[in-house]
Order: sequence, then structure tokens, then C-alpha cells
Amino acid sequence: MPVQRLNHAVLFVRDVDRSAAFYRDVLGFRVKVEMPGRAVFLQAEGSTNDHDLGLFAVGAQAGASGAGRSTVGLYHLAWEVDTLAELARIRGVLADAGALTGASDHATTKALYAQDPDGIEFEVSWLLPADLITPEIEAQGATTRALDLAGEIARYGADTRGGVGVSVPV
Repeated sequence: MPVQRLNHAVLFVRDVDRSAAFYRDVLGFRVKVEMPGRAVFLQAEGSTNDHDLGLFAVGAQAGASGAGRSTVGLYHLAWEVDTLAELARIRGVLADAGALTGASDHATTKALYAQDPDGIEFEVSWLLPADLITPEIEAQGATTRALDLAGEIARYGADTRGGVGVSVPV
């Protein structure tokens, strides 16, 4: 059987308590296991995984990641939400936290970009349901446009469930 999905990610961070608070308060993750000051394992609110994110402290002296600038490495993680209403809610929370760095429309994916307290980039996205992907939309390929979230909500509905399944309002 082929790989099906990403089960979890593990990040090295300067201050594990600060980072855990960020992922908890901003993205709604909950702490599952904690080794105070050393490591924490978090679960996304809608997940059944044992953990979706592990954080390991390396200390305040740690330098910034050079990935993509001067070294190879991970560019970003992407977390998926079910509805455009949830994407809009998270946009507000990310903006309030000073973490939002951008928003893009990739035709079949509506994406927000942000950084955690260590500057590690991540994405929060809503995927256009497979049954709504027309040949016209598919032809746009990997385009990037500015995200008009209000326009996308008007077009697809705030509560249309995204992803590969059939679109069903929640």
C-alpha cells in the first residue's frame, strides 16, 4: 500500500513552551505529552493521530534556519482546514498574533502563510472539493494569485467542506 498522508511533523525550536503556546493558542492544537522545557507532542483539534506535531527545544542560542536561502531543508508544513469559514477564522487569529505573512489562491487550494515564533513557515489551506474542480480550474495548474477570501466564500460557500471528497455543507 502506498504512502497515504503525512502523520506528523517534528520541529526543533528555541523555546518549547513558547512554541507550544503558539500552536495551542493560534491553531488550536492540544498538548498530548509534555516533557517540560524539553519537548511537547501536540494533536490538531480535528485529528485522531497520537500527535501531529512534535516540538524539541534546542535553546535560545539556536540560529535561524538557512533552509531555502543558504542550505537545503524543509520549506514549510501545510495544515488543512475543512471550510472556508474556518480559513477565515484562522486568518484573523494569525493576523492578531502577528504571524500572518501572506495569502494565495492556487486555483484548487486557498492558502494562508504564516510563521511561528522561531520564524518557521507554515501554511493553512482549504482544498477545493474534487467534484468542483472543472477543466477550466484544472488548466490553471500551479498558478498563484492574491487570495480574495470573501470572494471565494461567495463563490463556494463558507461551509462547503473541502478536500478530495464530495462537497457537502456542514
